[in-house]
Amino acid sequence: LTPILLITFPAATQYFMWEKMRLPIGATFCVMTLHFGQWMNRVFNFYMWAWFPVNFVTPSLMIPSAIFLDVTLMMTGSYMFTALFGGMGWSLLFYPANWTWLAPFHLAVKHPSGPLMSIADLMGMEYVRSATPEYIRIIERGTLRTFGRDVTPVSSFFAGFISGIVYLWWV
Repeated sequence: LTPILLITFPAATQYFMWEKMRLPIGATFCVMTLHFGQWMNRVFNFYMWAWFPVNFVTPSLMIPSAIFLDVTLMMTGSYMFTALFGGMGWSLLFYPANWTWLAPFHLAVKHPSGPLMSIADLMGMEYVRSATPEYIRIIERGTLRTFGRDVTPVSSFFAGFISGIVYLWWV
């Protein structure tokens, strides 16, 4: 859902900067400013004000996707091809770009009470969330698991298709 919703502002900014100034940096500029604002929000509101761990509220990284979108517009010069190829690349690069900083949380650690678990599971178990019911914590049950074990490729290609449509809509 993040790539689909987040392509709106970069598409509009890219259109303005390409039509008015012929600069192919609209999406990257927009994503960098949005990313800076998200970090300011996470640090001041979640960490300093609510004492929420920063590891749980880190914003998603869309900078490689924005660079790909800008390069696609620069190489093709067409909004249609940018929507087709750039919109698909925008969504397909979302998972690998975020995997680089999410991968260390999948390392195995031995809990002092005995079980072997990942760092992400340990963080989720140790951080007390008193207001969250247990049924909300259970994720990926009855969702895209009917397509098989890995839902990431299916959701990424679907997000790429929809991102192309949303890109054209906002341009």
